[in-house]
Amino acid sequence: MKLVHDKSSIEVRSGDVVHINNVSYHVVGFDKPHKPSSTGKVYLNRIGERGVTYQYYPSVINATWIEREDR
Repeated sequence: MKLVHDKSSIEVRSGDVVHINNVSYHVVGFDKPHKPSSTGKVYLNRIGERGVTYQYYPSVINATWIEREDR
């Protein structure tokens, strides 16, 4: 199972920079979907901010899980 950007189909990896409302974040990890109706989570740290990890659905960063084994 891989998390990929919707437009480019490039795999999302830890350390990648993504943007939400013109704010830059580093991808620090993800949780894969645990059941067919789940989308999983993506964990981000805002660049320049320490000690806070944000949790978002993959759709917020325009990403989708492919090759899912749970469906």
